[in-house]
Amino acid sequence: MVATVSQAPHTFTQLARNPRRSTVIGGDYVTFAPVYGPPYVYDIERGRREATLEDFRNFVKLAYLNPYLHHSGGTIVEPTDLPTHTRHLDMLYSHIKYSDKPFMGSVTSGPNAQDSVRMAEILYGADAIRQHPALLSLINISSPRRLDDRMLAALKVYARARQAMIITPFILSGAMAPVSVAGTLAQLNAEALAGIALAQMINPGTPVIYGAFQTNIDLQSGSPVFGTPESQVALFVNAQMARLYGLPFRSGGMFTASKIADAQAAYESVQVMLPSILAKVNFVLHAAGWLEGGLAAGYEKFVLDCELLGMYHKYLQGLDLSDDALALESIRTVPPGGHHLGTPHTLQHYRTAFYRSELFDAASAEQWQAEGSLSAEQRAHKKYKHLLDEYEAPELDATIDEALQEYIAKRKTEIKPEF
Repeated sequence: MVATVSQAPHTFTQLARNPRRSTVIGGDYVTFAPVYGPPYVYDIERGRREATLEDFRNFVKLAYLNPYLHHSGGTIVEPTDLPTHTRHLDMLYSHIKYSDKPFMGSVTSGPNAQDSVRMAEILYGADAIRQHPALLSLINISSPRRLDDRMLAALKVYARARQAMIITPFILSGAMAPVSVAGTLAQLNAEALAGIALAQMINPGTPVIYGAFQTNIDLQSGSPVFGTPESQVALFVNAQMARLYGLPFRSGGMFTASKIADAQAAYESVQVMLPSILAKVNFVLHAAGWLEGGLAAGYEKFVLDCELLGMYHKYLQGLDLSDDALALESIRTVPPGGHHLGTPHTLQHYRTAFYRSELFDAASAEQWQAEGSLSAEQRAHKKYKHLLDEYEAPELDATIDEALQEYIAKRKTEIKPEF
């Protein structure tokens, strides 16, 4: 099996319709993508409600606007106001229309995956997407040790089209795997390698990511919990296993069981996300917006998470030891007991030297009170509203847009409801 797995590339580049946003996945690169899959959305104005296509488009726009998200993601939310059998077409088109970042394909069936490939071919050209994948799709193993018919059908389509996949066992220790971390890791590794090997047997060289989605249940209630120390130990080991096989690694995210963007959400999210950064996870799905164990996407949580992503971008830059950064001349010119506030070096770098959060308040209590005593969640609410008001769509070639819309209209007449 190891010889088969080794046919997958160590790194690959996923295409974006804006070439400057094409994303290298693997090696030392870390890619952030938004939340995936919630059927509900939440904000402090309207509360928890079923997600719609408008919500889906809103989150695509927010991901496009944020400089710290490299990727548009996939099913950011599930638009429940659209028919189940054709909604994948509207989601794919929304990614293409409202963003120019890389995006993910549909995995709900083989035909839906084939629609994803065909739309990518319209956008980029059939030859181009065989050279570099235009789609990155999430293939979940239904632990323990099962690929269901939908995921298996999608895997076959994407492998034959040489499109990238994240092969990810979805494991809750204590329910879908043993309660022990070691036992969970053994099962997860076998499941991931089986899916990766299958992709290589179908089409050697197909880009794949070794994925791991692991946490545990509360053995008293049966509910999944997030940010546990056991899951973080597993994350570090899984990262090493992926590197052992020479594969890009997916894990982590801003996970929380909290229903709103409160202290629990903050603590749990950082507890998962910081180890993801320390382990240099190559593809971080659910990097912004996750609430309620993945059942809801939060608007305020999304923009607050992106504030942390900005910090992690800075963190990942490491330590600058250039002559300019050492600033020895500036150190020499400031006398004992003096200060660096007005030195040429400080004035040259004062805008960029430190990461400055827009939403985390560092002002005095008096200033905070004078500005309305707003919580971080309230400031995030105002920010996401402002971002959507100011949004402008990236230009899309009119001929390509027309071809995509014609394909979607045709497929909507062809696809029949399952029930």
